[in-house]
Amino acid sequence: WAFFTAAFHDCFFKFLFLIYFLCSMQTLETKFDEGINRYKEGESAESLLPVFKEICQQAPKNSAAQTCLAWLYLLADKPNAAHKAATRAVKLAPNDPQARVNLAIALLETGKSGVRDQIDQIAPFLSAVDELQAEIKENLEEGLRRKPEWKSLLRVQKWLFDS
Repeated sequence: WAFFTAAFHDCFFKFLFLIYFLCSMQTLETKFDEGINRYKEGESAESLLPVFKEICQQAPKNSAAQTCLAWLYLLADKPNAAHKAATRAVKLAPNDPQARVNLAIALLETGKSGVRDQIDQIAPFLSAVDELQAEIKENLEEGLRRKPEWKSLLRVQKWLFDS
């Protein structure tokens, strides 16, 4: 009887943990979606940084969140933090062109080497998939709307789209 009771409690606690885990993942997904919507509505990078920092702390292997965090750091003129987040995003999703765009911009803004390598890695994706090319163009244009005359972004944009 004691064995049955212990086994029941063990299964019950595992079940509760699973429910908690699934609920917290839904909460992170909801926070992420809300953060994206707030960004699209024009909220400042500075006010959104805490939201995406929290998401990345709770889900450090979420490449999309790391990519967003890097972009927000770039917009907020925090290139060293952007470099760290962009590097994590590229490690998690090496085929994500936006993560590599962010890393290229962060490398330029921090004066580090490796920009050309990032551009060379992005170009094949953009030439192969029209939707990706359109998405990256729109993201770069959005960056310029928020931060006009952004020199590093303008350089990356030129390298990617001016033949």
